[in-house]
Amino acid sequence: MPTVTSPDGTRIAYERHGDGPPLVLLHGGLTRRYWDPLVPRFADDHTVVVPDRRGRGESGDGEHYGIEREVADARAVVEAVEGTPVLFGHSFGGLQAIEAARVAPVAGVVAYEPAYLVDDYRETADLAARMQARLDAGERREATKLHLREVLRDDIEDFDAWLDEWPVWPAPVDHVENTLRMNRALEAHPLPDAFDVDAPVLLLTGSEGPAHLRESVRAVHDALPESRLVEFEGVGHSGPTEAPERTAEAVREFLADLTPTPAR
Repeated sequence: MPTVTSPDGTRIAYERHGDGPPLVLLHGGLTRRYWDPLVPRFADDHTVVVPDRRGRGESGDGEHYGIEREVADARAVVEAVEGTPVLFGHSFGGLQAIEAARVAPVAGVVAYEPAYLVDDYRETADLAARMQARLDAGERREATKLHLREVLRDDIEDFDAWLDEWPVWPAPVDHVENTLRMNRALEAHPLPDAFDVDAPVLLLTGSEGPAHLRESVRAVHDALPESRLVEFEGVGHSGPTEAPERTAEAVREFLADLTPTPAR
């Protein structure tokens, strides 16, 4: 599997599919496998590059962690791609894509509910502390459930029963420590009043996800100099995999308006 080396020496692994203008897919709290339903929908027309975030999947990890290191990882991938890519990120990957676009040349950004914490939710955010308490008690599954309920379906009364039907469960338990450090970093990472992003941005959201994420995407929309917001009715936080065809259609329409430098 191809790799790039981030500035702190961490090895970031990625897959490459198809041929055409480059499109980099940045996952959130899972691994690059999250994008499996979307990759075939773009690989006929694009070079699709799908990295694993540090500490997940096939990528390595560093001694120290921070959002700035995740952004540096994304930038390393951008610099390894031939041509100027579009970045498409989900959740934390959406934040990573927007932040990377502030420091690296990109043709455009697509972000599904980027994981910025805003307003009252950010002021009272204690998810990392609650997860840490569960981990300290040796309850890895319960710590993972705290995170998943917060970001997936906070409106379900019997969340355990719903989770048992979720195809991905219990794989997220394997990297709960990485999820905890991610949440701790997000709680300390404020949304800027304005983003210095030159590229056009497409923001995506669903009508059924947690309220704080739907509020966040609208705050990001207001802070960006050039963005368009599309909401999918009846879709939650996992929109790209819940509704892959609707997601792909919106993204293809956005890509058609861009003229990124093709891969060579």
